[in-house]
Amino acid sequence: MPSDPFFHPVSGFDLPRFAGVPTFMRLPYVPPEHGRFADVDIGLVGVPWDSGTTNRPGPRHGPRQLRDASTMIRAQHGDTGVRPFETVNCADLGDVGPNPADIQDSMNRITAFYDTLVGQGIRPLTAGGDHLTSLPVLRALAKDGPLGMIHFDSHTDLFHSYFGGTMYTHGTPFRRAVEEELLDPKRVIQIGIRGTMYDSEDRDFAESVGIRIVPIEEFFARGVSDVMAEAREVVGDLPTYVSYDIDFVDPTFAPGTGTPEVGGPNSFQALQVCRELYGVTIAGADMVEVSPPFDASGGTAFLGVSIMFELLCAMVAD
Repeated sequence: MPSDPFFHPVSGFDLPRFAGVPTFMRLPYVPPEHGRFADVDIGLVGVPWDSGTTNRPGPRHGPRQLRDASTMIRAQHGDTGVRPFETVNCADLGDVGPNPADIQDSMNRITAFYDTLVGQGIRPLTAGGDHLTSLPVLRALAKDGPLGMIHFDSHTDLFHSYFGGTMYTHGTPFRRAVEEELLDPKRVIQIGIRGTMYDSEDRDFAESVGIRIVPIEEFFARGVSDVMAEAREVVGDLPTYVSYDIDFVDPTFAPGTGTPEVGGPNSFQALQVCRELYGVTIAGADMVEVSPPFDASGGTAFLGVSIMFELLCAMVAD
């Protein structure tokens, strides 16, 4: 069935894109208390939280800038012709209000919010926030069993701890997710890993549990289509989470992030990998680590929401 017109975005032909209250992709704002909440199929959610950041903070401001940039997103995919807003009911569900002084309380708040979505059968597309955001989201989505994951990043985020025993940072979420059986490590693939290293502890852990790491050198040697064919094979047809850290992209194209790593994909390749997700059973997805204080031009945020639109199209087409 086509989507309900109530859930269609405002067109730039009807209201200039610089006017009106910005919501994700100009969709209606439908928080959980709204009467149409139960009719939403895919909900776009902001998680303005970066308490897991260990170096340059700022992603807590990401959702607000991403919303503003997303007013430039139009109704139809330029290459595939997919019109996601006419296919399923999409809405901006608002932000999860974090407790910036308490990591555990914030994670509990995030999980509780996403529990509400799961209870209504709404699939989330999240704008973070730092990468620790993914952990409490996964706690809600994986209650019926572990998920697979396709993870685009320059870092594995598989470290055991930081600073002598701090277990919850943006460098540890997927180590915790494997330990908590939220992810099936044999159905996890991490793409684009690069940069200098503290040591090999994270990669050793990945090898020990069966996580597939595709370093950036292999990514470029093989090409997008070949690597993504393997990604689809790794996750199979079971429910899969897609996590996209903007620092997967080379900082020439996405400087507005806290932990940039040179030598990454360009902005077109950043979109290409999402187009190769078609057919994956996507239980939810996120775009994280966009940091407005380091994004003077706003280009990182626009790339971030362009990737979110690609993810949305893949979620509709799966």
